[in-house]
Amino acid sequence: MTQNILRTLGANGLRGFFLLVLAACTLVFGVMFTLPAHAQAQPKIVADTTSLLSTYKLAAGDVITIRVFGEDDLSREKVRLTDAGTIPYPVLGEVKALGLTIGAIETSITAGLSGRYLVNPRVSVTIEEYRPFYINGMVEKPGGYPFQPGLTVLKASSLAGGFKERASFSKISIIRENDPKAGPKKADINTAVNPGDTIFIEESFF
Repeated sequence: MTQNILRTLGANGLRGFFLLVLAACTLVFGVMFTLPAHAQAQPKIVADTTSLLSTYKLAAGDVITIRVFGEDDLSREKVRLTDAGTIPYPVLGEVKALGLTIGAIETSITAGLSGRYLVNPRVSVTIEEYRPFYINGMVEKPGGYPFQPGLTVLKASSLAGGFKERASFSKISIIRENDPKAGPKKADINTAVNPGDTIFIEESFF
């Protein structure tokens, strides 16, 4: 192959060959240095997930873990919020968590421990299990299931064993947890489901 290239280029074959090699190397290095630019798109996905968790408001049924670095006695694994939206916590008693975000509950516990109990407490709170949503009607296994970020009616029905044969896709309604007095609202299989929501799948008669 090299001889063919040299023959084609004639007297300047050797110089031309090195120019081809140089051009090939430039192309390879150009691709290599282009890759990091594409990789920069990945942190955006992480940021979006972090944003979702930072706005999630705790309520009864959520399960959280509280860690105080260097203080195992003050750490608690998988604590479920009570019906009143509180969590039992050593030295602080019942800590209100209802309606608070993860960041807010961290701040609340940190403030409670600071000064009197610890000099500079470092508190971390994570969600272990989201409170359930509920799905009733024409699904195989009606009931309550733990919420998952990105949940839709279609995904919710899958958790409940799938739609029954006579399920009506045009007769789906949902009651929002944060708006219980508004009554059922029309939904479809792509409607987003929030924690505490109740979904109704009606029967089709045709």
